Amino acid sequence: MITKLKAPVSVKLNFNHKTRTASPTEIIWEGRTYKIKKIGMHHTYRDGRTLKHVFSCIANNIFFRLVFNTENLHWQLEEIADGLPN
Repeated sequence: MITKLKAPVSVKLNFNHKTRTASPTEIIWEGRTYKIKKIGMHHTYRDGRTLKHVFSCIANNIFFRLVFNTENLHWQLEEIADGLPN
């Protein structure tokens, strides 16, 4: 089931200075830690003047859509899915 939400989350991030790439490694949401196994898509968009980074991730067979706001440096969980039909 796909659930849309706007929940603040904590994210651990890995930055590789050689490849100049950043990727989330863990999500901490509602007191639980989810270790990211795979990052699917990463893209950016502008919301007014604010640049936002969107990461599609898989952790514990759960899909997460994370958004990083570059203006205030906050992470938000926008979508979660468990793979089951709605």
